[in-house]
This record gives sequence, C-alpha cells and structure tokens, in this order.
Amino acid sequence: MRLTRLLVALFAVVALVAAACGDEEDDAAPAAPATTAAPAVEEEMVDEEAMVDEEMVEEEAMVDEEAMALSFDVDAALDADLDNCGPAPSGDPFIIGFAADLSEVGGFADIPISEAGEYYVSLINCAGGIGGTPVEFVIEDVQGNPEVAQRATADLLEAGAHVILGPPFADVGDAVLQTVNASRAVIFVASTEPVLPDPSIYSFMTTFSDTQQAEAAAQFAIDSGITRAITFSSEGPYFGYNPETFAAKFTELGGELVLDVSYVPFEDFDFASHANEVAGVADGTEILYTAMIAPQLDALRGAIEERGIGTITYFGADAFGVSGITEIPNNEGVYWTDHGFGADGNRYERLNAGLAAKGMPSAAPGFAALAGDSITVAIQGFIDAGSTDPLAIAAAISQLAGVEAVTDTIGYAGTDGTPDTPVYILQILNGETSLAARMS
Repeated sequence: MRLTRLLVALFAVVALVAAACGDEEDDAAPAAPATTAAPAVEEEMVDEEAMVDEEMVEEEAMVDEEAMALSFDVDAALDADLDNCGPAPSGDPFIIGFAADLSEVGGFADIPISEAGEYYVSLINCAGGIGGTPVEFVIEDVQGNPEVAQRATADLLEAGAHVILGPPFADVGDAVLQTVNASRAVIFVASTEPVLPDPSIYSFMTTFSDTQQAEAAAQFAIDSGITRAITFSSEGPYFGYNPETFAAKFTELGGELVLDVSYVPFEDFDFASHANEVAGVADGTEILYTAMIAPQLDALRGAIEERGIGTITYFGADAFGVSGITEIPNNEGVYWTDHGFGADGNRYERLNAGLAAKGMPSAAPGFAALAGDSITVAIQGFIDAGSTDPLAIAAAISQLAGVEAVTDTIGYAGTDGTPDTPVYILQILNGETSLAARMS
C-alpha cells in the first residue's frame, strides 16, 4: 500500500540422482544366471532391464527422501519454543534477502515486517529449518531512496540471496526490480500497488492489490443493501486510486455515487467545509469510502456528525489498520479492508502472540503476518524447485497454488503476480475489532 507518497532445476537434480544411482548399479551389477539357456545377447538385455528396474526403485526412493527432507510445516514453526529448540539445522542456508525501507517513508510497514521476519525465521530454524536446511534472513535498508535501493539490492545479491523481499512503494520497488533484472523472485511484502506485480520478471506481491480491496469494499456495500456512496479522494495512487476504483465498481453493481470530495492526505484536519458538502447531499443512508488515515477520519466524522448526520457508514482502505483505527475515539462501527484477522488461535494470532510474549508486540499485526506469508512463499518455492537455483525457485513461485501461509492460503498460478488471497473486512464493534467478512 502507499501511505506516504502521492504518494526446473528439479529435473536436473533428478537427472543427477539417476546418474549417481546408475554408477552405483554399475559397480554392483549381478552376474548372469548360470542356468539360463538363452543367448548371450538376451542375457545381457535381461540384466540391463533388471538394472533399470533397480535403478528406478532406488531413484524413486532417493527422490522421495529428498522431497521429505525439503519440507516445511507452518504450524510446527509457529509452535516452536525458542527456549527449547531441537538440533540446529546445518549446511548451506536458504537465504532470503529483504530490501527494507526502514526510513520515515516506509518504516511504518517495513520495521514491523523486519522484526516479525527475523522472529519467524528464528522459529523456523528452531523447528529444524526446511528439513534440516537453515534459513537466513538478511536485511538491507533502502532508506526510501531509489539510488540507495539499487546499492542495497546489489549487496543482497552479493550475499547470495535466493529470493528478495521488496519495500512498499513502487518507485523504490522499481529500483529493486531493475537491479535484480529478473535473476530471481522479488516478493513485495506490504505493497498493494497494482503496477508492481509482473510474473514475466518474477515480480510478486504478498497481499491483495488496491483494485481488489476497493472492489471488495464496493461489493460488501452493495451486499449490505447500501445504494448511495460518498467518496473522499486525492489525485494519484492509493488515496485517489482506491476511491476511484470503489466508485467504478459500486456504480457497476447498481449503486449511485452522489458526491466525491477532494482533500489533502496527512494535512487536512479541519473538515468543516468538507462536512458542509456532505450535509448538502446526504440523507444518512450513504457509505463514505476513503483511503485516508484514521486520525483524519476521526476529524471528518466528527465534523459530519456535528451537522446532524449520524447514520453514515464509514469504510476505509488498509491505511486505517496501520494508522490507528483502533485508537481513535470515534471509531465505533467503522469498516476497513485488511490482510487477515487473528482469532481462535489461528496462525495470524499465534505469530503476533509469540512476538508479544518475546517483548516485541507488533505495531502493525497485519504486516507482521504478511512477513510470515512472504517468507513461507519463498520457502515453498525453494521446496517445489528442489534446487537453490534462484531462477528455478522464481519459476516455482509463479506456479504456487493453495500455499498454507500465516494470514490465509496464497497462490500465483494463473495470476498477474497478485496472489489469489482473500480480502478481510474488519469492523469496530462494541469497541473491539471484529471480522465482518472474508471476500475471496
């Protein structure tokens, strides 16, 4: 998401295994039975067939053993006790690099992602790694600067990263992609910008796009019987794109856009004139959709309610979830799209509970869970490729389907690099965050 800028190699392995098996069989080839009366050529053919059969059995066993070794269980990792780990995994590590924006620009996302990523990898290694293969998590700060991002990404390549995780904004993300030059997968952890994913250059997102979250909000509104909408927007990506996409889908589904109001993200807090515009057209049955941050919504809603309109439904994009929607005073009933929901001991809840237990409660639990998702995707690509060849891993990631991750299942097969993961719609209800819908 954009909150601050206007803002296979497996076949080669099998071939090597088969060759190795063949060498072993040649050394131990059985002699022809002395009792046979068949011609010598036929004896040789029978022996060769037996050798092939034995090779196939041994090869299948070795492939099965390798598949068992390259395994990963999300639940086993999340349930690992860092104070009581098993034998440490050994050997050459599977390296995940993170071109993280730890600056004031992207730190709201990438700081909690970095913290959660390091914690999740420590759990994975505590539980034995990927079938005994250790995972290494290398972070380089791109500082919100495309030039720095190029140098930081080059350092990750030099460090041998097999997969690279990317920052939240497209301009810095593009610098990462240019440096990687389609040599391996780049997975953007928190970004929802639809311009970033492109499987032809192995560029993927971990979460839904702005298109998906805005259209899910429109569908939810129509399904809830709301037929009139007001949007608050600002020209450009995210703050403009989300409301525009919502309005387009809402009207396509039969709703009516009665007003679009312009505002300045992060700056406007005096919404008196904006509220007057709303009061001039609203009858109280509308949904007010925006991608603004939560503190601005608090001020806007207060100004509208001062004008006697207290029944509007307020709905925001995922900016609400990372800008304090649970902390603002006037948040009862507010809806927003988010990346998951922690409840009933699910993976999202367990990851964040584990962070809190270690004295590292996440400022953005949704982003913490996305860190787990992106690392899980990278690992599954490695497993499916059966190789540490970055291109084989990237190709495998592009074909993933139904991967059990932290927030939900994730897949890329047949997509544009945006995963087929659901959009969660959350609501503040009786002062608590609740799950209103899961839109797939």
